Amino acid sequence: MTAELHLLRQPVSDDDWSRGAVDAPVVLVEYADFQCSHCQAAYPAIERLLASFGDRVRFVFRHFPVASIHPQAEQAALAAEAAGRQGKFWEMHRRLFEARGALSEGDLLGYVRELGIDTARFRADMGDPELHAKVRQQKMLGVRSGVNGTPTLYLNAARYDGPALSDSSPIASAKGEAEGPSPSAGETELRDEIERLLRGREVRGQME
Repeated sequence: MTAELHLLRQPVSDDDWSRGAVDAPVVLVEYADFQCSHCQAAYPAIERLLASFGDRVRFVFRHFPVASIHPQAEQAALAAEAAGRQGKFWEMHRRLFEARGALSEGDLLGYVRELGIDTARFRADMGDPELHAKVRQQKMLGVRSGVNGTPTLYLNAARYDGPALSDSSPIASAKGEAEGPSPSAGETELRDEIERLLRGREVRGQME
């Protein structure tokens, strides 16, 4: 039986928070929840992967707060967005995952001071309906793309679902289906190496 192929419904754009070269041969998109223990465990593995591959990988982070079991996740997502308005998204992203679940309002304000973020502006941005709508939209489009747990990763627009991946697997061929031309041999080799690292770390979406 052929595995169902889940592709991103929202293409990566300049509106996304991303790191790495815009023209990188591999694009890794993560849907995550800052209060999720699996996302917290995945964070250092993904950081090591990005450090190893540098500008050969573009990393995109999208919010998927699971409020039903993580009541502080949405506030944490808003905190990252509010920090981003002051040029500190990735610094707050790092701090929230390193906090390992310490995400109360007092905790968040402590991280704001630690990162040198203007507190008054941060508080105002946390209440901005535009940021609330952005977080909700990212989650809604994640659901439409097949996100069913956190973290969920997409390699070149196709959902990464774990072991037994090869050049003939759906994820290996997804770049051609989603973006046009087939990948070069070098791109395929790079993607396969990333897949092997992800399999070794078991970085896959789970519901707690």
